[in-house]
Amino acid sequence: MLRISVTDESEKTIRLRVEGWLVGAWVEELRLQTQTAFSQAKALSLDLEKLWFVDPQGAALLRELARRNVAQLNRSPFIDQQLKETAL
Repeated sequence: MLRISVTDESEKTIRLRVEGWLVGAWVEELRLQTQTAFSQAKALSLDLEKLWFVDPQGAALLRELARRNVAQLNRSPFIDQQLKETAL
């Protein structure tokens, strides 16, 4: 299960809190939410403090978002490790 909520939004920025497991169909849901922010030409950041697990597709999405300059705040060492291991 994944929960995505807007925690801060202004005219120029939006912050999404991502909580739970970024797996399966939830990866596409996060992709859709981020595309909405991009379509509004807003700077995007993700608060990942309560993100507990990502599957390879979720890790790929987080890496893709990082390449698009999406800040990933409060990412745990466990999630960091998952991103490294799935990048190989």
